[in-house]
Amino acid sequence: MIDVEVVQLLVSPAHRLAGRPSEGPAPGPDDERVTRAEVRARLGLVGDRYFAQTAHRDASVTMMSVENLPTDIAPAVGLRETRRNVLLRGVDVDALVGATVSLDCGEGRVRFSLNRPARPCAWMNVTVGPGAQKALRDKGGVRCTPLDDGVLLVGPARFEVLSEPAPRRRA
Repeated sequence: MIDVEVVQLLVSPAHRLAGRPSEGPAPGPDDERVTRAEVRARLGLVGDRYFAQTAHRDASVTMMSVENLPTDIAPAVGLRETRRNVLLRGVDVDALVGATVSLDCGEGRVRFSLNRPARPCAWMNVTVGPGAQKALRDKGGVRCTPLDDGVLLVGPARFEVLSEPAPRRRA
């Protein structure tokens, strides 16, 4: 188990990055970051746009490592720009695709299946800045399935890898 920090949480009721990036993000609240998020097993974050969406059951929550943010492009970049849900400091979640992990923010552990990479799209060049899509390649976070009900909080947390990811195939 390792000590990590939940730096930011984002629960967005609206899908703001639809259509063409040249048209800009859809209107919505100025800030959808929260300090507390309720998690439901196999459904996602209560109130989020992907909550209980059948097409997103294996990708209802996206975790990202703060260390992988392109701060050279945008020093203040965070979840508002990347549209991920959980921003962690202290662990490289991108290296754990295929693993099962737990995150305990002090209110009990919540397990997640880290299913697949969150591939950065052309929107990153608009919301973060030119070159962000390329900078986030292989570092854009991981799409997850929550396996337990629970609560995530901004602040210190404990992170544990419960099952190791399968070895990556070499091309």
